[in-house]
Amino acid sequence: MTRKEQKEERRKAILMTALDLFVEKGYYDTKITDIATAVPMSTGLMFHYFESKEELLIELVKMGAEGTKSASAGDMADIPADLFLKGFLGQMFSYAKEQPWVFNMFVLMGQVRRKGMPEEARKIAMSTGTVESTSMLISKGQKDGIFKDGDPLLLSRCFWASVQGIMEEMAMDRTMAAPDPEWIVSILRK
Repeated sequence: MTRKEQKEERRKAILMTALDLFVEKGYYDTKITDIATAVPMSTGLMFHYFESKEELLIELVKMGAEGTKSASAGDMADIPADLFLKGFLGQMFSYAKEQPWVFNMFVLMGQVRRKGMPEEARKIAMSTGTVESTSMLISKGQKDGIFKDGDPLLLSRCFWASVQGIMEEMAMDRTMAAPDPEWIVSILRK
């Protein structure tokens, strides 16, 4: 393994360790020394990778925001809205079971959107646009007679709130089976 690859592996270990600790203990109750100890590495060495705990948080939130791009309905073409969402959820639950850090990322992104978190990280988390793009998809589904009438933005928020809750439950209990995506999409159906 090259030096560059080693550095990238160490950086990734720091990020994943910080993600686990931020979710387990909370951002403010996690100390930089907790992260360094858990990696394991010296605190001084960790500062060569990230200048601060806030920088670590921002990097994680950027990763989470990047992950939400796959939830965009922009490329769905002729796929019915309900089938798109059902397929997306199925893939997401499957991927999260293979890569358990995804559950923690959902939890962290939900936490960071709350007031009182570092403002730069909060702005990134709030800017993902997932709820808004899903509301456009729901609006299309309503026009096609697939989804119930109602405010598409509110329906989207309810849809994503249920997904958020499921991901949080699965983060706490890794043995929990993923629900059938049909159950969640049925929230929207007529």
